[in-house]
Amino acid sequence: MAISRRRFIGTTAGAVAAFGLGGRVAFANPLGLPLGIQLYSVRKEMAQDFEGALAGVAEAGYTEVEAATLPKRSAKEIRAALDKAGLKCVSSHRGFADFHDRLEETAAYDKELGVSYMICPGPGRRVADAKGPLTIDDWRYNAEQFNVFGEKLAALGVTFGYHNHSGEFAVSEGTTPYKELLRLTDPKKVTFELDCGWAFVAGVNPVDLMKTYPHRFSMVHVKDFKLPSNPSPEKREEAQVTEMGKGSTDYHPVFAQAKKTQHIRHAFVEQEAFDMPWKDSLKVDAAYLRTL
Repeated sequence: MAISRRRFIGTTAGAVAAFGLGGRVAFANPLGLPLGIQLYSVRKEMAQDFEGALAGVAEAGYTEVEAATLPKRSAKEIRAALDKAGLKCVSSHRGFADFHDRLEETAAYDKELGVSYMICPGPGRRVADAKGPLTIDDWRYNAEQFNVFGEKLAALGVTFGYHNHSGEFAVSEGTTPYKELLRLTDPKKVTFELDCGWAFVAGVNPVDLMKTYPHRFSMVHVKDFKLPSNPSPEKREEAQVTEMGKGSTDYHPVFAQAKKTQHIRHAFVEQEAFDMPWKDSLKVDAAYLRTL
């Protein structure tokens, strides 16, 4: 599987040599992984000045990116801009319809960017025009579809995965949708990108998830929130995004548990909003990760 093809790098010195970064300090201890960022963080900046936004990301110390909300350019043009900025695109976020309706076309584009993972950041519906909250049958339908997507993408040399928000942890018809996804998806076909920030918002500790499902997660999203006193999926709107280390979440135990599992291959900052100028914000996040 794609997860096992990446060599786990345990030391900063070894990682510098392996990734050819010329001594650039860009690693999130204790995992020894390159500093990564989800480009959704700079969606507005990319829309105004794509090359300038990528340069700012690189200046903050990031070397790996996960694609999302890219400008409408050819894959060749996007790849050239990433290469120029010294950024490696290892993963992409794509909507459910991209996988369901145009998987081969979407995969061809993203593979030209260099990705080895394609991640679905939200569920689809069994009945496309249905209204209201998803039923547990909708979630089970998603699990079935994810297995299909995963099998097709594996044949193309790409690993399929799912990225959570907070709603997956709200009890539905006596069960938790996220647990159903984990139960019904084939580990050989579907990996999970654990968004630790949204798990915290839902009142779920990412450490507990990693302990219970130690082999299901290959990537993490890290973001900080100022949380309400009793977090839950229903209180999502009360959580306020802030920079890493300035909110309610502590990532030291999260990364310590991730190190124990030795299955996390990429860690991406996702700064959904800024409490300061965006370039300063990205640097604050990078500095926090280096303290871990």
